[in-house]
Amino acid sequence: MPSTTPDLTLWESTNQQLKNLFPADIYEMWFSDLVCAHESHSKIVLEAASEFNAIWIENNFLDVISQQARSFAGAPVEISIEVAKPEEKEESGNESKSEAHNRVESSSREKSRDIPVNHAPVPNRSLLNPSNTFDNFVVGSGNQLAHAASIAVANAPGRAYNPLFVFGETGLGKTHLMHAVAHQMLLNNPSARIAYISTEKFTNEFIHAIRENKLAKFRKFYRNVDALLVDDIHFLSGKESTQEEFFHTFNDLFESGRQIFLASDRPANEIEKLENRLVSRFQWGLVSDIQAPDFETRVAILRKKAASMKITLDDEIMDFLAERVSRNVRRMEGALTRIAGYDALVDRKIDLDSVERLLGDLLQEEAASKVTVEQIQQKVADYYHIRFSELVGRRRTSQIVFPRQVAMYISRTLTSDPLKSIGDAFGGRDHGTVIHACKQVENMMEQDGSVKRGVDYLIKQLSSGRA
Repeated sequence: MPSTTPDLTLWESTNQQLKNLFPADIYEMWFSDLVCAHESHSKIVLEAASEFNAIWIENNFLDVISQQARSFAGAPVEISIEVAKPEEKEESGNESKSEAHNRVESSSREKSRDIPVNHAPVPNRSLLNPSNTFDNFVVGSGNQLAHAASIAVANAPGRAYNPLFVFGETGLGKTHLMHAVAHQMLLNNPSARIAYISTEKFTNEFIHAIRENKLAKFRKFYRNVDALLVDDIHFLSGKESTQEEFFHTFNDLFESGRQIFLASDRPANEIEKLENRLVSRFQWGLVSDIQAPDFETRVAILRKKAASMKITLDDEIMDFLAERVSRNVRRMEGALTRIAGYDALVDRKIDLDSVERLLGDLLQEEAASKVTVEQIQQKVADYYHIRFSELVGRRRTSQIVFPRQVAMYISRTLTSDPLKSIGDAFGGRDHGTVIHACKQVENMMEQDGSVKRGVDYLIKQLSSGRA
């Protein structure tokens, strides 16, 4: 267990540990201005430069500070965050900001920046991905409007489109755009107060504020930001109390001309159990969807990601990835990350066969979202030279039963359809029949290499889109 040294107090030891724990920019942003106002073996009272900082540290870092203090004290330590009281002015009333800074700096060994007492550090940058900028966002036909609207919002917050509501399937770039907007706002105005948060975190903080009787602080924080960026707003569904709170937060920010940016996986009017008054407000500004990227955009995304990872791939491999991983940008990035790791470990040029083997499971999962049971049935029927009607019919001759079982096995492997749906597609058979068919095929594949090769061939053909 770490222990304090004779030269350091409990807070100074804790503060030093926080400096080692966090990246330098995050430490400087949130912890370097904290001043210990009072300390005992069981309690530390800290003063933050502003109420904004105090609320943010309390909501996001209090547990970490408590854990570190406990590790030095050997017992639980209560941490309290207060706002530093303004120093009384001298009779002349003309104390300079640099003098005020020097006074505060002398009370803490960890100060290293020349920041005036009343200057609030840029909020929430620690939660933004530094690579999610407009420069790194690849624009295509499916996201052009959302991208243009995001740039407009970043450069004219509260005036261009308010609120901006962007929706689309997961992994298509909604979060990237939100981070890019925040980065651009901070570039334009480094002191801007921006809150980027997920709906789940907003809900949890709201519940915590009620439980700890800190609702006034919670409201003061979120209703005084310059921009509120809320991800996954569809998770408000069914949360009546949180919806009520968010409704009033939305109104307060909107009426005061503060920017609101919301992201969802579906349009506002399709979010179940969402109050009509919120649906209408979400649609007051600009509503834009993000579509899955087309082939050319996917290739451009892959090239940009590969360049950032410093890996070089043949055009054949790039085209293969763009064709096979088509629905989700995040999956494309995951595929490249895996290839980059392989490239670093293996001292030879990566070819297409290596990529197919390396990404086998990912490609199979990707195919599962595209292949239908009917396509599988048709492919299996053609392979075993039987009619489609025989495969889904009631006949039970050996030359039909085994292909039918293979089709059921592949349907369960490549689709996410429930067993009952698969059984229904094969002439109304029950889920028990599907389970039995899958076990039979697995046993045959273990015992007979030719059966395994045949099934693997069919899966590969269907996975590659050559159904």
